[in-house]
Amino acid sequence: MRPLYEMEIIQIDVTNACMNSCSNCTRLIAHHRKPFFMDFDIFCSAVDSLADFPGIVGMIGGEPLLHPDFEKMARYMARKLPDPKRRGLWSTLPKGNKYGSLIREVYGTQYFNDHTVNTILHQPVLVAAEEVVKDKDEMWELIDNCWVQNMWSASITPKGAFFCEVAASFDMLFDGPGGWAVEPGWWKRGVDEFHEQKNRACPKCGCAIPLERRPSVDNIDDVSPVNLEALKKIRSPGVANGRSRLYTGGRVENWNPHSNWYMDQVDGEIDYRKRITDRLNGLPGGRK
Repeated sequence: MRPLYEMEIIQIDVTNACMNSCSNCTRLIAHHRKPFFMDFDIFCSAVDSLADFPGIVGMIGGEPLLHPDFEKMARYMARKLPDPKRRGLWSTLPKGNKYGSLIREVYGTQYFNDHTVNTILHQPVLVAAEEVVKDKDEMWELIDNCWVQNMWSASITPKGAFFCEVAASFDMLFDGPGGWAVEPGWWKRGVDEFHEQKNRACPKCGCAIPLERRPSVDNIDDVSPVNLEALKKIRSPGVANGRSRLYTGGRVENWNPHSNWYMDQVDGEIDYRKRITDRLNGLPGGRK
């Protein structure tokens, strides 16, 4: 794993509301009975806490554009982070959104993906490492080299700050004790300060384990038996409506995660992303 101060991006999870129902979503969206929307004051504290973080501060969801305070949040970020390249937005750009000019004005870093092609492959998040890897030394070795923590982002949710965005999602779904206080300098933590969060989340997570990925458009979450029982206890809609299936794929060979791993089977990725960006710009070819 890597210390937070070496990360290129730290995300602020402003909502888990989303129009999509992607397989194996890292925000575990299918299993929440109702969405959350981060309070504006908490968002302001999150941005303030990252004012001197040297990397990109992202807004992510769910779909951030569904947050009722999205415009206020975007303008607050613009005031507090003068360099537009440090202001990031991760979005599906939903049809009918009214924020095209605001997004172009505020966000110098834009990552758009509407998950509409069947070659976007998602790792089984809810297949627990501790259920798949019986040798605990091996399990912790895999966890300590997890590609998500090494390549993606730390995260702030309404419940605090986390060393890993997926660990934050587990805490939110299963009503965990929350993260670190969102205060200046929280992002300066080193790996030796992750233990409590790591021990709580990582054995329940499948991201670090070589497992068979699933197309995001399948709208199915792969789960392991113990995690399935935990989902039933919280009355998961994703279990009740048949969206969850016990994982039977086993461990796989030729498993080589990298930073763009979810998109590495997409032919014409540049054209795919341009189509979504055209939607932002209101150009022909973009779905509005």
